[in-house]
Order: sequence, then structure tokens, then C-alpha cells
Amino acid sequence: MQSRFSEKFLWGGATAANQLEGAYDRDGKGLSVADAMPGGKQRFAIIGSEEFDWTIDQEKYIYPNHRGIDHYDRFKEDLALFAEMGFKCYRFSIAWTRIFPNGDEGTPNEAGLEFYDQLIDECLKYDIEPVITISHYEMPLHLAKEYGGWKNRKLIDFYERFAQTVLERYSSKVKYWMTFNEINSAFHFPALSQGLVKSNGAGEYQNIFQAWHNQFVASSKAVKIGHELRSDIQIGCMIIYATTYSIDANPVNQAATMIQNQEFNFFCTDVQVRGEYPAYTARTHKKYGVDPEKLEQTEEDFQLLKEYPVDYIGFSYYMSTAINETDPQAATSEGNLLGGVKNPFLEASEWGWQIDPEGLRIALNELYNRYQKPLFIVENGLGAIDHMEEDGTIIDDYRIDYLRRHIEAMANAVADGVDLMGYTPWGCIDLVSASTGEMSKRYGFIYVDLDDEGNGTLNRSKKKSFDWYKEVIASNGVNL
Repeated sequence: MQSRFSEKFLWGGATAANQLEGAYDRDGKGLSVADAMPGGKQRFAIIGSEEFDWTIDQEKYIYPNHRGIDHYDRFKEDLALFAEMGFKCYRFSIAWTRIFPNGDEGTPNEAGLEFYDQLIDECLKYDIEPVITISHYEMPLHLAKEYGGWKNRKLIDFYERFAQTVLERYSSKVKYWMTFNEINSAFHFPALSQGLVKSNGAGEYQNIFQAWHNQFVASSKAVKIGHELRSDIQIGCMIIYATTYSIDANPVNQAATMIQNQEFNFFCTDVQVRGEYPAYTARTHKKYGVDPEKLEQTEEDFQLLKEYPVDYIGFSYYMSTAINETDPQAATSEGNLLGGVKNPFLEASEWGWQIDPEGLRIALNELYNRYQKPLFIVENGLGAIDHMEEDGTIIDDYRIDYLRRHIEAMANAVADGVDLMGYTPWGCIDLVSASTGEMSKRYGFIYVDLDDEGNGTLNRSKKKSFDWYKEVIASNGVNL
């Protein structure tokens, strides 16, 4: 049977520095916003409270990101396992605070740069293409506390220096980059990507939209730097995509669904891909109380956005959501920073995220037909509680089923005409959950012996899905 995917299709896996590296205070690394996020199911509630001000209180909370899964010391072991699965690429992020500990220094930390030299070389040893996210929910804590996060235009210059440093250092070895992880997540929770909590301005959309503008400009500056360094470099944006349905044919719900799509799924990509603000911006500003006259924006900014749009669209897809404006009492569901009403046609994960493989095909078509830019699914996966049997095996058939159905949907989208570059399932090795700080919410093909309280050997074990995904890659998606 002939594969439905290109011979150059990038199969791999995805992680983030703050969720697996650990070594949070070693070799000159500074504190990031992730280092100040406590673990546990109340993580987002704590960060979203009025009194949270990025203070680390180790007597009151545990901080699982500080240790991660010790990838900093075990990356060679982990890369060997990725290579055994046959990875064509590996998506990871560079911890900003390893390179600029506070974010506003003039010169980088050489020890941090050397760590990523080693990590990149280890990838290349196995012919694994590095796919690097420049900023993945780990901005320097100093920039959040002292500068007020991304609402401050000074962060454009700090990010530009960071991007210039890593692009100059690694662009000869690394072709694929992304500027910001899930940039649109700030619509619902700006702490992760913008460094904004209620104590420094998260409660006002004026600040969120200013922060976005600053990030859009910073992203275009990174694209400019990259293109000047290497002619074939590919620098993408990265968003959460949640396919959104109206619960019924009521025109009120249909219109609400259109608006939700524009605001959440398309606003950031409209700017970063098309290079200009969309026509509905004025309506959105008005709805959220944003005064465009008070936004710090310059003609030079708009010129930069126009001249240096991104080369491709990276996105995470975990679940779909549904809209029901006509029934305030409708049952709701959880999701990746974005909930919605329960869709009666879908099952849900243990964390309440609605599982919708067909929604991925729809997402791919919606994005490609809107932008005609290559797409890259850089996160997709099932967070679940895994159990190790007495013989040491981990039978995660539920994960295999989830991924199989999503890969089938990808193949159908490619048959629809979508230009799909690759697929990197999230958390290819178990790591600390971004939403809860838990280890028990596992995504990986590789089990890490560590519990929510930080107990365990950190030993790595292959799950059943490990060999399954190895065969998927070997057959280029034919054997599912």
C-alpha cells in the first residue's frame, strides 16, 4: 500500500524545556515564569488569583518544573530512544533563561548555549531534524516582575537579542523554527505566554492586545534575522487550534461560532501569516474594551509585519469545542485553555477534553484554505493515567487508538489537498503537565518513573505505543 504522506514528511515528537529539562538553577540559568508556577490541579486557579504576583513560596507549594524529568542530564538517553522510534524530527524549545538569565542582559550565558550545542548535535547524530520553539511558556521571570511582561515594548528588544543570539548560533544546523508557542492562548490565560497575571495587568484586554502586538513585531524581527542568515530557513508561528462547532443550526449560534473562530483560532495567524490586522479587529477591540488610540503601535511596526510574515503555521490540536449562546444552562466541557459546551457526539479524556479526530481534518482544511501556507501539527496527544503491570509493561491501547484516528484524519486532509509538513505528538516522553504541573497526566511513548510529589527513580520504560509509533514512522503512516 502506498503512503498517503510525502517521503519528506517529518514524523517525530514534541516537548518544552520548562516541562522536562529540570536543572532550573544550574549553569547560570535564571528563573522563568514556569519556575514560579506551583504544581497540582489548582495550578491555574492559583496563578489566576488576584494575589498571585510570581512569588515562589516553597513552603506552601511544590514546583515540579524545577526538576522536570531531568532531561538536562539524560538527554542523550532520551534522544537514543527517540532515534530507536525512528524520529525524523524532534520539536523542543530553548529556555530563554539559560541564554539570558534575567532576559535583559547584554551578553548571553555561554554555558546555556553550549547545552543546546550538545542537544542539537545529538539530534543530528541520529539524522533527527531539530524543530526549535524560541519561546515556549518560559519567559524570564525578571521580565514579568520588573517590566510587567509582554505589554512592555522593551520586551521586543530583549526578545530580538535572544532570537538573534540563538539563530546566529544554530541556524546553520537548524532549518525549522517557531517564534512563540500557542501565542493565541493569551486570550484566555495570558500568564503562560505573556507573563501577565492579575497583579500586573491580565485583567485588562488593553494589555493583552498590546502584548500581542509587541509579540507580533518581535516575531517578524526573528523572521527577518533568520531569513538573512539562511535562505532556506523555515520560521513558523504556533497556535492552539480548537475546531469550533455551533451546537445547532440556530443562526445565533452560527454567528457566535464565526466570531469565536475569528477571535481565537484566526486572529493571531491573520496577523502573523497575512502580515496585517484583519478587518474584524475594530469589532474585536470594541467588544473587549480596547482603545486602539492607546495601543503603542508604529508605522514601522506595520511595515515589519507586512515584510516578514511567517513561513508556515505550526499548531496544537487536542480537542474541539462547541458553542451554545442560546442556552446558558448547557453542560460544559474542559479543554486546552478553551472549554465550551458538551458535544453529545464526542467522548472525552480523563481530563474532560473532547476527543475529535474528524475535527483535526476540519482544522487542517480550514487553516490551509484560509492561508495556503504549509501546516505542521506540532502537538497532538492524549493525556491519561498509565499503569505499569507487574512484568513492567505499560499497555496504553487508548493512546494508540487516539493517535491512530488522528493520523487517519491527517491522511484524509492530505487527500483533500492540504500541504502538511509533519507531525510531532505532544510529550513523546512523559513530562510535567503545563496545565496542572502533574506527572500523572501522561502523554508519552516513554514512561518516566516519577509521581506528582516528585518521588520515583526517573527510569525510562517503553510503553506499548512506543513500538506502535516506531512502525507508523517506518511505514510512513501506512501501518496504523
